[in-house]
Amino acid sequence: MEDAVPGAGGEGRSWPAAEPGFWQQVVEQLSTALMVVDPAGRILAVNPAGERLLGRATRAIRGKDAHELLHRDTDGGTLLREQCPLLRALAEGAAARGEGDSYLRGDGRLVTISWSASPLTDGGSFKGMAVLFTDITSDRSAGRERAAYTSALEDLNERLTLVAEITDVLGQTLETDEALARLGRLLVPRLADWAAVDLRTGSGQVHRVAVTGPAGRAAGLEGGRERLPEAGEAEPSALVRALTGGDPVLQSEQDAQNETEAAAPPGSPLAAAHSDFLRTVHAASAITVPLGSSRQITGALTVVRTDPAHPFDTADLEVVSDIGRRVGLVIDNARRFGRQRAVAEAMQRNLLAPLPQPGRLRLAARYQPAPAGSQVGGDWYDAFELKDGTLALVIGDVVGHDLTAAAGMAQLHGILRSLAWDHTGPPGAVIDRLDDAMPAITTVPMATLVLARVEGHPHTGPWTLRWTSAGHPPPLLLTPGGHAQYLEAGQGLVLGAPAYTGASRPNATHALPPGSTLLLYTDGLIEIPGSDLDTGLDRLRRHALTLAHTPLDTLCDQLLARMPPGSTDDVALLALRLPPP
Repeated sequence: MEDAVPGAGGEGRSWPAAEPGFWQQVVEQLSTALMVVDPAGRILAVNPAGERLLGRATRAIRGKDAHELLHRDTDGGTLLREQCPLLRALAEGAAARGEGDSYLRGDGRLVTISWSASPLTDGGSFKGMAVLFTDITSDRSAGRERAAYTSALEDLNERLTLVAEITDVLGQTLETDEALARLGRLLVPRLADWAAVDLRTGSGQVHRVAVTGPAGRAAGLEGGRERLPEAGEAEPSALVRALTGGDPVLQSEQDAQNETEAAAPPGSPLAAAHSDFLRTVHAASAITVPLGSSRQITGALTVVRTDPAHPFDTADLEVVSDIGRRVGLVIDNARRFGRQRAVAEAMQRNLLAPLPQPGRLRLAARYQPAPAGSQVGGDWYDAFELKDGTLALVIGDVVGHDLTAAAGMAQLHGILRSLAWDHTGPPGAVIDRLDDAMPAITTVPMATLVLARVEGHPHTGPWTLRWTSAGHPPPLLLTPGGHAQYLEAGQGLVLGAPAYTGASRPNATHALPPGSTLLLYTDGLIEIPGSDLDTGLDRLRRHALTLAHTPLDTLCDQLLARMPPGSTDDVALLALRLPPP
């Protein structure tokens, strides 16, 4: 039976595939370009779709070498024959396909094609290849546009993420040095290969305070102090312009080289120092931006890339400028905080009265602000002689860690001295009166303290400790022979707690052997986040026993130095040492 194509050539009419001219008409009517080449790669025929795609007539290209005539690299240059996949397929007599090859049209325009080649044989003899190919130039262009758009979005997201991280991380500290260290770790290597920060100090000076490079390397590149040029001086340096209110500066490798040359004498020492930095790190491109706003410039940030193939661009300039504004605000806040903290600490220390040295008794005390946060609080110590000559000892802690707590401490400090001055009874009675008066004459909501009397002749003894505790950690007594004991008796409610039955506060007494040492302290010495109170008390006992025979000042200093990291509270420490027998 003869092969036929149903419906071809008219309604209900068959078109026999063996009819003369059948396959020629099929090829000519194909909408896909077809080219036939012989085993040597010469063009034998091209269908009309191929002529249109190539912009060339069959009669003009028949017999021409297809590779030499059509195949090009992406820049339009001639492609080496050994790199041509179609020629390899011809040599092997095997089917092949390709994507993204460039063909040269008759009008000189390049088109990107996708192709598929099938061997042509006759009686087992290889006669050439039939090559089907389509124009994917628009698809490839669209793909490149999509890839470029996606890459741009990814870059934008990375930049925004970096800015958000810097804002978040720097907002967690009010210490300038720590903020700049964190900044360097965020910028290098995510955005730059090197980062440098210069801060303005007083009297027009500039100090390079931080340099971060690969793996944190910055040896010999920071620490210098230079003076800003006088106002009105012509100064081409990007750093000087940023420090004096100029716009952010993006420098290419040539710009950086020009600055290096321009900064040679008689340029300013500051400009010369900056150009030396750019030359030392082999800057290929650099961005220098002010830290802060035009109204308040605290310094300048410089970031550097060393790879000429990946220079900074204007988008990077915008990001670094934004970072500079944010960092400047953080540094300005840190400086304001530092000034306030210095005032608060000075006030706190001035409120802690000098210690007496009655007879042969020896006293030492320390106050250590918290390592983070407000850095000042309501911890205090006091030691004073009463009207009858007895030595009074006080250690206390007002709730809070700010100037309000420090002010409340000052109020309690003065009132307690007044109440205790001429009172010869037990300490608990004094604290009862203080607790009654506190709501009316102070702003303190709650506090803990220990009030103790050291009874006995200040030169000869014997000595007895009489005390009461308002919810405060117990005193620690170190006695000769290597013994340590927490004095846990005499515990009552904290000051400011709701009124209870009206019973007097408890008092306790304990003999103080000659040569013993008594330690009064606040909870900052024993409470560390993540550690329980018993662990802190055991740690203090061990360290105190180890240091029991050292001078009293050494004992206090070492107890503070041996505190584990992580403390968030201030510490007051009061130590009493009795003379040996």
